[in-house]
Amino acid sequence: MGSIAFADFLIGVGVLFVIEGLLFAAMPGWMRRAMTSVVATPDNILRLTGMGSAVVGLILIWIIRR
Repeated sequence: MGSIAFADFLIGVGVLFVIEGLLFAAMPGWMRRAMTSVVATPDNILRLTGMGSAVVGLILIWIIRR
């Protein structure tokens, strides 16, 4: 792991898993309903939400790294 960027990426993935695991442990019923809602959501809405989330994440990273 010679790259700091790659290490940062792995830390981000680890944090994602921690948050997801805590949500499933603390509120399993809510997470089940959320997943059911995602399955029922049209693809174009999921795609727009995903792209919006990615843009917000990139802006946040840019602000922090600036």
